Amino acid sequence: MSDISLTVLVLLGVAALAAGFVDAVVGGGGLIQLPALLLGLPGAAPVEVLATNKVASICGTTAASATYYRRIRPDPRTFGPLMLCALLGSFGGAFVASHIPRGAFEPIVLVVLVVLGAYVVLQPEVGEQTLLRFAGRQHLAAACAVGAVVGFYDGALGPGTGSFFVFALVGLLGYDFLEASAKARLANWATNLGALLLFVPTGAVLWQVGLLMGACNLLGGYLGARTAVGRGAKFVRIFFILVVSGFIVRIGGGVLGLW
Repeated sequence: MSDISLTVLVLLGVAALAAGFVDAVVGGGGLIQLPALLLGLPGAAPVEVLATNKVASICGTTAASATYYRRIRPDPRTFGPLMLCALLGSFGGAFVASHIPRGAFEPIVLVVLVVLGAYVVLQPEVGEQTLLRFAGRQHLAAACAVGAVVGFYDGALGPGTGSFFVFALVGLLGYDFLEASAKARLANWATNLGALLLFVPTGAVLWQVGLLMGACNLLGGYLGARTAVGRGAKFVRIFFILVVSGFIVRIGGGVLGLW
C-alpha cells in the first residue's frame, strides 16, 4: 500500500463514526464502512479491506456492547451461547471469505433485506415488547442457530450483520427491538473477534487505517448505544426500517448496475 492522503483518512474516519452509530442502534454499519474502505483504498487486496474493516468494527461493538450491558443487563443464558456460536460461525466464514465473490452475495442479501423490511413494516406490533416464542432448550437451540448462520455470513462478507441479528432476535426469538439490539451488539462483537483471529495472524490488517477508523467507530458506537437506550424500542424500530430501506436502495442499485 502506498501512503494514504490526509483527506482520505479524514473521510474514512467520518464514515467509521457514522457506521459506529448506525451499527450500535440497529446494525448494518458495515454497509457504510466497507464501501468507504473500497473507495478510499483502491489498491488494497479484498482480504485487506475485510480485515481492516473488522478492526474498526470491533472497536465500535466493544463500546456499544459495554453500554448496552450496563444499561439493559441482557440475560447471559441467551447471549453467551449466541456469542460463542457467532464467533465460531464467523471464524468459518472468514476462512472461506477469499473464495467467495462479492457478487454472489449481493442478490441474496437484497432479497433477504426486502423480506425482513416488509415483515417489520407490515407487522407493527413486532418488537414492541418481549414475547419469547421458545423456552428452555428450544430457545437455546434457536439462539445458537442464529449465531452460527449470521456469524458465518459476517466472517465471509459482513455488511448488514447487525441488522440480521436484530431481525432474527425479534422475528424468530421474540425479543423487543431494544433487547434484541443489546444482544445483537454482543454477538456482533464475537463475530468480529472470530474473523480477526484468522485475519490478524495472516498480516491482512492495515493497522494505520484500522486503528484510526476504530477510534471513530468506537465513538459512534458509544453515542449510538446511548441514543438507543434513551429513546427505547419504538425509536430502534423506526431507525431499523429507515436503515434497511437505505440498504435496499444501496445494494439494489448495485445489483441492477445503476451505480
